[in-house]
Amino acid sequence: MKILLSFLAAALPVVASAAPCKDAKGKFTKCPEKKAAPKRCKDAKGKFAKCGSPGAKSA
Repeated sequence: MKILLSFLAAALPVVASAAPCKDAKGKFTKCPEKKAAPKRCKDAKGKFAKCGSPGAKSA
């Protein structure tokens, strides 16, 4: 039983990752490109700050 559960848990990420690459009819299509993460900056104290402000560094 434990082996079956571990196999199912290992197979779930594979199935979930293929879902966005299918159209409404279930046929495989080209996957959309991932969006770039927004740039974040922190000040000298480690708190998030607006990028471009004095002392802010890219996090």
